[in-house]
Amino acid sequence: MTELATELRLPSELLPRDGRFGSGPSKVPAGLLADFAAHGPAVMGTSHRQAPVKQLVARVRSGLAELFAPPAGYQVVLGNGGSTAFWDAAAFGLILNRSQHVHIGEFSAKFTAITRGAPFLDEPSVRAADPGQGIEPVAEDGIDAYCWPQNETSTGVVLPVRRTGSGLQLVDATSAAAGIAVELAETDAYYFAPQKGFAGDGGLWLALLSPAAIERITEVKETGRWIPPSLDLLLAVQNSAKDQTYNTPAVATLYLLAARIEQLLAEGGLPAAIGRSAESARRLYGWAEAAEFATPFVTEAAYRSPVVGTIDFAPEVDAGALARALRANGVVDTEPYRGLARNQLRIGMYPAVDPDDVSALTACIDWLVPRLG
Repeated sequence: MTELATELRLPSELLPRDGRFGSGPSKVPAGLLADFAAHGPAVMGTSHRQAPVKQLVARVRSGLAELFAPPAGYQVVLGNGGSTAFWDAAAFGLILNRSQHVHIGEFSAKFTAITRGAPFLDEPSVRAADPGQGIEPVAEDGIDAYCWPQNETSTGVVLPVRRTGSGLQLVDATSAAAGIAVELAETDAYYFAPQKGFAGDGGLWLALLSPAAIERITEVKETGRWIPPSLDLLLAVQNSAKDQTYNTPAVATLYLLAARIEQLLAEGGLPAAIGRSAESARRLYGWAEAAEFATPFVTEAAYRSPVVGTIDFAPEVDAGALARALRANGVVDTEPYRGLARNQLRIGMYPAVDPDDVSALTACIDWLVPRLG
């Protein structure tokens, strides 16, 4: 028997113009794909040590420097593998002995597991909060690296970025970069990947590294610690300075990222991008607070993410059926993070998402809820 949720047809006038609300990977604007189809093939299948691909890397590095305007001495560094690979690289090359980690969800806990398993590092210190709650790093003796996410993708919790203690400040901006304000002087490694706030494809990590971080990378290397070449941050720094990666990158990812950074700059830079996500969040949370059957999962407003919105539903509303009904109508990737096992939806509100589409999504939910009964 066909489920009611997949049979219901939303009125066309209610539907978003673009129904993609994924939290990772996120919506890739159609214009970027059209641009790649027209011009990208010229660089596909060419050497990453030659000018065409190196020019792409140069566009990415200079574009990020213009977008974030880091303090003097900060370097834009990149490598293959995404943010999860950067956690491995940081364990090898940025943490000297002992780190402190903040747990506010699935992804922030994964970095801790890496440092806890590293035989050359001391047992990490951990500060944890229940899903949907925020907790911040605190100064602690013996800590040489403080590690926390600016935005926890699984729960939709955002944390402030400000210096704590005397160690390096390693800030996971995987789902925050481009959509949430940051003062880079408060960080030593502000790292992320292209497939969320930058509306691109995965396969790269990018980091804005302070002079202190570069010094630490060199210090760790000089201890003689064995580091796999693909995770060697000193090699990444040296290759990035030459506008290349240590090994072959995904050229299409580089192309889309360079084009998207330039698009963001043309649209008003970081303030405009942040404002767009903030407007989407204002609409989503305002709707949820007013609805009788929905409420923001993150109860403390200061910790509510402007780029990943998690909305709980009353027990009488089946959020799973709601997500299936939306998907059947072309409104996709609203399902919650699987590990939370909550009756909720998770809505990506990165800068590429139109706030009017967020309003359309809430109108679709309002139409569906009484009909799903």
